[in-house]
Amino acid sequence: MLDSPWFVSRAAGDRRDPRIFCFPHAGGNARTFLGWQRLLEPDAELIGVTLPGRGRRAAEPGPSTVAELADRAAEAIAAVADRPCYLFGHSFGAVVAFEVARRLRDLPELRHLVASGCSAPALLPTERVVRTARLEGRDFTEAVGFFGGLPPEVVADEELQELLLPGLRADFRLVSGYEYRPAEPLAIGVSLINGRTDPHIGAAELRLWERECADEPRYHWAEGGHFYFDPDPAPAVDLLRHLVRSDSGASQQHAEHVELI
Repeated sequence: MLDSPWFVSRAAGDRRDPRIFCFPHAGGNARTFLGWQRLLEPDAELIGVTLPGRGRRAAEPGPSTVAELADRAAEAIAAVADRPCYLFGHSFGAVVAFEVARRLRDLPELRHLVASGCSAPALLPTERVVRTARLEGRDFTEAVGFFGGLPPEVVADEELQELLLPGLRADFRLVSGYEYRPAEPLAIGVSLINGRTDPHIGAAELRLWERECADEPRYHWAEGGHFYFDPDPAPAVDLLRHLVRSDSGASQQHAEHVELI
């Protein structure tokens, strides 16, 4: 495992596999991604990115802006970039991964960005996210329910909400203050993966991603909503495996769980 508070991993030994750095959604836990490792064997080492002020780093001060978070995460990744690297982020995590990719654009080992469940950065933050970030208590919980991902027991229990939702509120406030700035398109590959029935992201919200890429991004659709990979992560894992194997020259059949358009 990498010796850094930023990273969690289940890969063992001194392997030289490509590394996939995964950024969680708002309120998410980087350890959630670790269950994907066995599905990626033996192609890649999956690494969850743990944010300051969240999870096991709860005692640390959290970042005040997405830009600050991306600066620090990019520095941490650059320090261990001794092999091919891929970035995967879902929703809020995709925004962070995108900004990290911009900061690492001159890193030779950076190969690909996978943005999951995320509108084009130029459209962010959405009005819904900004409104939700201003809410408190039950109003906040009910508004977040639109995006999905909250267990029913959390929605029903206010005491449980106070225990589990501070990180989610903090992440919503971070992304609600996101300031998109135009920049040179990314020279690396960019793939977009989204659930067909996601209530707030469709083709119209994705097209402006084309401004961010030197080559046209690859569009993928999976069955399901915003959290299309829960409980079955196969669509995301199949895509990641396909990218890693394609870059390494290994033969790979088209991923059966994900449609490319």
